[in-house]
Amino acid sequence: MALTHDTVLEQLRSRFPEAILHSELSFDFLNVEIQPAQNLEVLRFLRDELGFIYLTDLCAVHMPEQSGREIGVVYHLHNLEENYRFRVKAWLPEAEPVIATATTVWAGANWMERETYDFFGVRFEGHPDLRRILNVDHMEVFPLLKQFPLEDTTREDKDDRFFGR
Repeated sequence: MALTHDTVLEQLRSRFPEAILHSELSFDFLNVEIQPAQNLEVLRFLRDELGFIYLTDLCAVHMPEQSGREIGVVYHLHNLEENYRFRVKAWLPEAEPVIATATTVWAGANWMERETYDFFGVRFEGHPDLRRILNVDHMEVFPLLKQFPLEDTTREDKDDRFFGR
């Protein structure tokens, strides 16, 4: 069976009708949103049944305007035989960003999950060594969360005339 957007979606919807929340094409790239509680089942199916043996990337995005689902965990998957790629997304509440680790599906998820934890605070349940990987250990914030202004508004040495504003 050749993988196309339609066949991947059909397989996922028939196997996990309650887990697939939304799908869309973005620049001819399939994006599928799933229930966070079923991420391992869906990811194992994609690896074992549809041949997505390569986890290209695992990252997160913070959308504070989406109440109750502010942090998205994004899995970029690749079927090497068919040369077919797509994304799987699971949205989590900012108050409790917890999802099962994908290290049991792809060992390569280990450092990607550590980086996602380090910058967004997503806790990957069952991860073998979830700790900071790029920032200092004593850091108390997660720097890629959009909680802080981009510029320090208390600085007096900044004059907007010098910055083209």
